[in-house]
Amino acid sequence: MDQLRSMRVFSQVISEGSFAGAARVLDMAPAVVTRTLAELEAHLGARLLNRTTRKLALTETGAAYLELARNILLDVEEADAFAGSSTQLTKGCLRVVCPPAFAVHQLAPHLPRFRQSQPNITLELSAPGPVVTADEHFDISILSIGEQVLEGDFVVRKLAKSAFILCAAPSYIARHGKPEQPTDLEQFEGVLPAVAALRQGVTLYRQDGGSANGGHSSLLVPAGKVAITTNHIDMMLASGLAGIGIIALPSFVAQVPLREGRLTRVLPEWCGVTLTLYAAVPSRKFMPARTRLFLDFLVRTFGGTDDDPWLKLD
Repeated sequence: MDQLRSMRVFSQVISEGSFAGAARVLDMAPAVVTRTLAELEAHLGARLLNRTTRKLALTETGAAYLELARNILLDVEEADAFAGSSTQLTKGCLRVVCPPAFAVHQLAPHLPRFRQSQPNITLELSAPGPVVTADEHFDISILSIGEQVLEGDFVVRKLAKSAFILCAAPSYIARHGKPEQPTDLEQFEGVLPAVAALRQGVTLYRQDGGSANGGHSSLLVPAGKVAITTNHIDMMLASGLAGIGIIALPSFVAQVPLREGRLTRVLPEWCGVTLTLYAAVPSRKFMPARTRLFLDFLVRTFGGTDDDPWLKLD
């Protein structure tokens, strides 16, 4: 039995959630995938998966074995990368995890340039939700950090900062006008994150020169007339575009609709919390060239500084 091959098959079955899915990715017959897992379990003398007609579930032994197997596979990949030629190093699959809004509004529009320069690198992009710490099962984790402290054992590169800015559709402003000062927000309908609605207020920071890191004073203002609460950023965007009320969006989401005139900025000298965006990789001795290439691409694309590049709307 080829144990490394069996580990790869086992890991892929879990990643895909099915034998058939793993077979498609690995270009193997489903029967071969099933037989490989059976041989691995027989070799180990332990059941790794509980199989039903509807789903697969890891056993306790299977969960522990999966973590160890993935680490071994990463070590093997790093050894191959270290020993391979420069041509071989720029091939293969790069696994990236990213917050959904950043993936849709920023990463996707820039990926054609990376693909043009590196056509032999395939990206496997996952966007399950907020990402605040590096995931060792991915080559690169794009983190979006607000007031949290960076935690974990990983190497990090700063990409940019992005402030939450207040916006509204021109149609809403035509009907209701615009607030002149933060305390006026109490009279306007808004779309808020659930936590802000729970606190019944939002904290705004006064900005110097439109810079995301120039806040020098803060003000807690009442939440106002809450129309919708949601933690889904694209739902906030859609609601704002529909004219439901005033919304707060990360500048990297608001940039294009503001430039196109589909949104108008409200109280431009104030903003909400500022996010810091990072690209993080597991702290491993050897970094495959494809990982380094994409990491450098991200830093070049987004600036790698404390500035908010999306506040420059012209």
